[in-house]
Amino acid sequence: MTPFGIFLPRFAELFLYMVCSRVTSDCVVDILLQWWKSVRDRFPHIQYLVINLDNGPENNSHRTQFMARMVQFAQETGLCITLAYYPPYHSKYNPIERCWGVLEKHWNGDILDTDETVMQFAKTMTWKGTHPTCVERISTVYETGVKLTKSAMQQIETQIERLSALERWFVTIPATTVPASFGRF
Repeated sequence: MTPFGIFLPRFAELFLYMVCSRVTSDCVVDILLQWWKSVRDRFPHIQYLVINLDNGPENNSHRTQFMARMVQFAQETGLCITLAYYPPYHSKYNPIERCWGVLEKHWNGDILDTDETVMQFAKTMTWKGTHPTCVERISTVYETGVKLTKSAMQQIETQIERLSALERWFVTIPATTVPASFGRF
């Protein structure tokens, strides 16, 4: 299992997803969509979402499948999304990295030999005195190596905005029409 987390620093809330497959672009966006569906009723006023990310191989701003799925995410939710990336070797500034340190300290070298053991440690860890808001097991098997053609990616590039001189580090995906099944935020 590989932990994937979403952390809301303002609320000190940690959402943990324990992934049984490879963490891919599709996995990341599926988890974001699942997370948003679980919290959107708490944040009906939110129309703009800033997501701070590391620059990992599954979610960097030039990963074609990731960008295509994020455009789809913006379309499905009606949210304007900005992806703000931490530069290489700056993970110490990313709050989720501190959560991983707490999780590692919590399991304290114990043998993580079963899924149940991993899930139990994840559920019982505390961040600033609070257990994770959510701990879920993701059992979907994700295919690796999924990518768009150059022409398909060119189409995606027309739907996103890259900050001049920081094109790689700040990407905004404008909100678009929201399907009726999602409602308006």
